[in-house]
Amino acid sequence: MPIVQHGPRDKKRIALTFDADLTALMRQRLQHGKVKSYYNEALINELRAMKVPATLFLTGMWMEQYPDRTRELAADPLFELGTHTYDHRGFTKHCYTLGTVPVADMLADVRRAVDLLDKLDPHPTRWFRFPGGCYDGTALHELAPSGVTAVGLDVPGADGFAKSPKPIIKQVLSNVRAGSIVVLHLHGGDNAPFTDEAIPEIVRTLRARGYTLVTVTQLMSD
Repeated sequence: MPIVQHGPRDKKRIALTFDADLTALMRQRLQHGKVKSYYNEALINELRAMKVPATLFLTGMWMEQYPDRTRELAADPLFELGTHTYDHRGFTKHCYTLGTVPVADMLADVRRAVDLLDKLDPHPTRWFRFPGGCYDGTALHELAPSGVTAVGLDVPGADGFAKSPKPIIKQVLSNVRAGSIVVLHLHGGDNAPFTDEAIPEIVRTLRARGYTLVTVTQLMSD
């Protein structure tokens, strides 16, 4: 199974990517009214206002929860959509607190998300991201027939459970370089509440430094 960790280091291009996580526990929070939404519309509005291309990695469960939003994002030429497994469980043991997909279920889990994306997006990509960035040789072997290409965590954005926009901005701007793939989150809510507030300064600063913001497909196409 192929893996992309970053783009060419000799061109001042950076890909901003956003994961839309949804787990069984997160869905329960939605159903019980503890969280209003796991779609950060303010973030998408910021990206559109600043004309920022982005690659969005969606879990199958998120697409099921927000099919109309998925179609809307798919129709926007700024964005390209990839997959992020079905329900955001880990593909190795001890992947943070994500739980673990049994080896026998790994391929079916990823294919389930791919099938959902194919139904909602007329031009889906085969980009894929492992939850938590956790994988090993077994996971790569099991997913080889899926046809997806894994996109790594070159620059984690540290927006998960951040207490303010400042550490997100600092983490991204201190670590990016030519060819970087930045990992942030689209779902907002109680898990990533400040991504939308961090994005404007990140985008303005990267552009001021001479970087062009692109999708993963554009980053990897020469």
